[in-house]
Amino acid sequence: MYKVNQHPRPLIKVCGLCRQSNALDVAALGPDYMGFIFFEKSLRHAGGVEHLGWIRHLPKEIKKVGVFVNAAPEQVLATVQRLNLSVVQLHGNEPPSCCEVIAGEGVEVWKAFGVDEGFSFGKTECYEPFCQGFVFDTKGPRWGGNGVPFDWSLLQHYRGHTPFLLSGGIGPEQAPQLRDAANLHPLLAGFDLNSRFEIRPGLKDAALLKTFLNELEN
Repeated sequence: MYKVNQHPRPLIKVCGLCRQSNALDVAALGPDYMGFIFFEKSLRHAGGVEHLGWIRHLPKEIKKVGVFVNAAPEQVLATVQRLNLSVVQLHGNEPPSCCEVIAGEGVEVWKAFGVDEGFSFGKTECYEPFCQGFVFDTKGPRWGGNGVPFDWSLLQHYRGHTPFLLSGGIGPEQAPQLRDAANLHPLLAGFDLNSRFEIRPGLKDAALLKTFLNELEN
């Protein structure tokens, strides 16, 4: 993951993809990352690994992110190898030691945190040695995909050194507000897009994504 001042525009991750044809439509838009959720209780569960070989054949310039919730490191690493994933995003209550094991195998690791008024950004500090990025998402009843943003002014309390993606309820109408990500935080690297860009859970609206990306850059 890159810091904003090292990249010509904010990084874009489109997450929660489930279908090959839809993933190809999204890939044609040129996001930096595409995310696939390996958590069976998610409405956007990608499905069994044995049926997802097509992920390996998506454009090489797009990094593939596997999203896991409280999975054993061995299971995570096996999925990474089988699908040739570039990044692992840990979205549950994983301890730093879990990140250490996965990063120790040469895999880029991001740790996600659910943010609300009571969240202490200091808890990210012990993850920094093992994570190349963080994801700040809205704390809600589900592990991600809650569809509502948290109070972005809370980002001012983040004093760490690891760049992060902003997640949680980002929608098409917010493009003007997000054009200059550095105004929200100097380490905000980009945006994680999911439920607000869907026709239904797991099926992205490629036309809506295209409009958002165009507005974000203009």
